[in-house]
Amino acid sequence: MDVTQRPPSGADRAASEAAEAFTPTLYDVVRDLRRDVAAVRLPLELPGRDDALGSRERLLGQLDQHLLPRLKELSAPAVVVVAGSTGAGKSTLYNSVLGDEVSPAGVLRPTTREPVYAHHPADADVVPADGPATSRSRVVVSEAVPRGIALLDAPDLDSLEESNRDTARLLLEGADLWLFVTTAARYGDALPWQTLELATERGASVAMVLNRVPRDTLPTIRADLMARLREHGMDSTPLFVVPDLGPHEGLLGDTVVAPVRRWLTLLAGRERSRSVVVRTLQGSLDALPAWVARLAEAVEAQVAAGAAIRETVRAALPAVADSARAGVLAGGVARGSVASGWAQLAHARVDAVKVKDGTARSSRRAGRRREAAIEPVLADLLASVGHTWESTADAAATALRVALTGDDAPPGAADAAPLVADGSPERSAQARAAASAWETEGTDAVRALTGDRADAARQAYGDRGLATLLLLGAAGLDDAARAAARVVGDDAGTVVERLRASLADRVASVPDVVAGSVLEHVDGPAFAADAASGLRLRRAELVRQTRHARAVRGGGARLAAGAGGSGPAAVGEAGVADRRPRAGKAKDGKAEAARSAADGTAGGEAAAAAHGTEGAA
Repeated sequence: MDVTQRPPSGADRAASEAAEAFTPTLYDVVRDLRRDVAAVRLPLELPGRDDALGSRERLLGQLDQHLLPRLKELSAPAVVVVAGSTGAGKSTLYNSVLGDEVSPAGVLRPTTREPVYAHHPADADVVPADGPATSRSRVVVSEAVPRGIALLDAPDLDSLEESNRDTARLLLEGADLWLFVTTAARYGDALPWQTLELATERGASVAMVLNRVPRDTLPTIRADLMARLREHGMDSTPLFVVPDLGPHEGLLGDTVVAPVRRWLTLLAGRERSRSVVVRTLQGSLDALPAWVARLAEAVEAQVAAGAAIRETVRAALPAVADSARAGVLAGGVARGSVASGWAQLAHARVDAVKVKDGTARSSRRAGRRREAAIEPVLADLLASVGHTWESTADAAATALRVALTGDDAPPGAADAAPLVADGSPERSAQARAAASAWETEGTDAVRALTGDRADAARQAYGDRGLATLLLLGAAGLDDAARAAARVVGDDAGTVVERLRASLADRVASVPDVVAGSVLEHVDGPAFAADAASGLRLRRAELVRQTRHARAVRGGGARLAAGAGGSGPAAVGEAGVADRRPRAGKAKDGKAEAARSAADGTAGGEAAAAAHGTEGAA
């Protein structure tokens, strides 16, 4: 009976039950996790940030390309991706397994430009038309592909074309099993091991083809490769060895690819292929909590660094603000040209307004003359206010830069330091706006005065002239304050004090304005105290759901999924051996085969030398 048609065994039934453990609730959890991972932002250049961002992108790729599509379509064929480096012969191997030239192979590089997805005709109704693999590939139907699996030829992982490399990585992310092809000359390169480490990191099932191995060095190379696999915790990885056939064109002989075909056949059938799907799916799900935890830690590091930067900024500002406030209250704004301009006005007796019974006596014409004479002093005063504002801003910027770049600066603070200078071109305009607002406050205070005495004072100096007297008094010129009090009365003192306090507040707030761009940089959702809570919650839900899935799978399902431990589990012929009683395996002399899981050689003689039995895979 054909292996794809035989009645399901107990292990097959267990695999089917295991698949049922992945409930819609788990799909919802993974979908929500994807949303939270996509929302992660790491604005500060902290140690490990680039690695965390790389992990985030790989995690999104794993969720988008494999987990979500697979959880949504558990009945789709198990996707076996044939991947490798340039010139490894993977397309030739792929075509030879199918017995047809369906994927271009040749000496020109890159050869594989378009991925090829091959499936059995009977699986057409369960092949997702818009899946991550099929949407990027040319889909072909072949009787040579066992039912329940799809064989996918991917572009070269080290292709000269970036788009090919990206496609290859995406297809690997979506695979249920990786069939990695390398050569005797290149298996020691970095690329094979980097690829295999990625597979291990995400819990994928992996098999390996060592191509073009000289027969005289086969035992040595095989032993070295097995040792390397053990060093990487991948001693259960199925290994197929293809001998060097010399100059060759077209398909490989049937005897050469027979072990790979047998291995694929042993994966065939709906239930057996689902065991591969379940194994890789469970491995990927088991790998997720650690990935999510690391990403959550990176988010929490950002939150902590943001809080430390905010504290550093706030600690650097009070001294500057207090000094600025003290300078205003001490009359610093009225010194220099402002005091000189007022002295000239006093010499010209501009303040000599007759007052009778507490009320100013002056014509409107005289009041307009006084208002015009006072205008230059008002301009000097407003310029002095602006200069004080800018000086305070410069002092605040200096203090912030020192705090953010000094030896005691918190992590990530140096990246925020350039933001302090970003506001410099705007400071003059901000200073003028602050001075103008203070002037408006003085004018509004004059207009708010009521009574005959206030009306007479406004007639004697004009609204703007009287406001200038009050503002000069608030800035520190006592003579101006007394001149205003002569014509206004006691209310003048109240207004002067209020305007003085307002000016002090405006200048003391300048450091906060200067720090605004830095504080804005460490504000927002990425720095909220609960920024990582979504990831932590999804991780807890994921652990609970996957624990439930493992419980549902039970002993039989675990056996169906292979006994290869926590790493990529053994599949293929050794997977069948694992489903036999151990005594039987020992009796057949296949203890090594059970441990190394489908380690094989394309050729009976080498296989017999490796395992003591012909055709072991």
